[in-house]
Amino acid sequence: MSESSLVSRAFQTFMHDAPQHAQAWGAMTQALASASALDKKTSALAYLAVLAALRLESGVPFFVKSAKQAGASRAEIISAILIGLPAAGNVVTQVLPAALATYDAE
Repeated sequence: MSESSLVSRAFQTFMHDAPQHAQAWGAMTQALASASALDKKTSALAYLAVLAALRLESGVPFFVKSAKQAGASRAEIISAILIGLPAAGNVVTQVLPAALATYDAE
């Protein structure tokens, strides 16, 4: 799976057509990552849980790849996505197909 296929078309447009805003966004996200006490794998898994709860499928491939590169297993990806079931309900399952397709493609 190519790196560009992991980034949604909307985010690619953002980076291309608003480069100064995208650069500012990138700097902010890097600063937040540096300030986090979480390791890369835990951070990527937590982000997947948030994306699932918010039904934001577009970021799922990128963070699945990040989690997998940091050592996350397929079961950990599934568990991270489904951890929000009690609070968010079964809406979290909507991102499972994209997450598992990305994980299995690597």
